[in-house]
Amino acid sequence: MARIHLYVAAACAVVLALAAPTLAGDPDLLQDVCVADLASPIKINGFPCKANVTADDFFFTGLRNPGNTNNPAGSVVTAANVEKFPGVNTLGVSIARIDYAPGGQNPPHTHPRATEIIFVLEGTLEVGFITTANKLFTKIVNKGDVFVFPRGLVHFQQNRGHGPAAVVAAFNSQLQGTQAIAMTLFGATPPVSSDILAKAFRIDNGEVDAIKAKFAPK
Repeated sequence: MARIHLYVAAACAVVLALAAPTLAGDPDLLQDVCVADLASPIKINGFPCKANVTADDFFFTGLRNPGNTNNPAGSVVTAANVEKFPGVNTLGVSIARIDYAPGGQNPPHTHPRATEIIFVLEGTLEVGFITTANKLFTKIVNKGDVFVFPRGLVHFQQNRGHGPAAVVAAFNSQLQGTQAIAMTLFGATPPVSSDILAKAFRIDNGEVDAIKAKFAPK
């Protein structure tokens, strides 16, 4: 009986080891290509394949030019994920360009479905992530540098230079998902009860309401 239990435990370990790589990104594709049919009414975990595919489906020009950073954060993310670039459907990858005005910030956020790696195109940024043990890993990065943010952890970037900055960000998911911490908590619809946020942040309801007003839908 002990030997049977040992075999079962070993088999379980092998199954978990084989399954582990699939937890790191999107499921493996089952065909060469599957360009997303964004107009399809079918709702699945991903997007159904469209019938007629051309080379243009695997081509995207949206990252050529800097984005408009004239907003309260002073940054803008231009995404090339499956919603904007259907050719990456089922391929488990996507990319984005992030531009920052001087002092601009990509606010603390998480990507629940992907690890992110950035390559600095220009400028000087302070970047970092925080582990579940509340340990901060932070670094000043410059043109040509690379930094990686582990999947699901809170992270940020802020322009510390005197001019504009820009990075290219890559993800091991066709649609990484983004939850900006402040917007998620203070701009949710319907709103999170003020007394819940007041207790969590150890401030009073009036302060919570003042913060909520800044994240209200425009």
